[in-house]
Amino acid sequence: MKLKGRNKISPEFSMSSMTDIVFLLLVFFMLTSNAPNALDLLLPKAKGKSTNTQNVSVTIDKDLKYFVNNEQINKEYIEIELKKALEGQEKPTIILRAEENVAIKEAVNVMDIANRNSYKVILAVRPK
Repeated sequence: MKLKGRNKISPEFSMSSMTDIVFLLLVFFMLTSNAPNALDLLLPKAKGKSTNTQNVSVTIDKDLKYFVNNEQINKEYIEIELKKALEGQEKPTIILRAEENVAIKEAVNVMDIANRNSYKVILAVRPK
């Protein structure tokens, strides 16, 4: 006589709840990863090594908007903002991020301000 049990455990595992959790985590990280203050720039290419000493960053985008530490400012107030930001620094350094198609005179303007105030300027580039 053969007896069959009523409560037979199935060896299969349902992945639908795991898939839901992974999908929700994916959506969460996609929404939170986009920083509203991040600037999307296409920097010029060059061979070089970047340094970790960054006191202030100056960014010039293709529309000739100027940003000091991701805060948009008027072109006339760059020197004042840089003096405020670098006040009391031992070795004041500026990271200059100028988009690829920005005229060189715009970058030279920032470099001239740095030269007048004895700031070191590092030009940010994309690796080749």
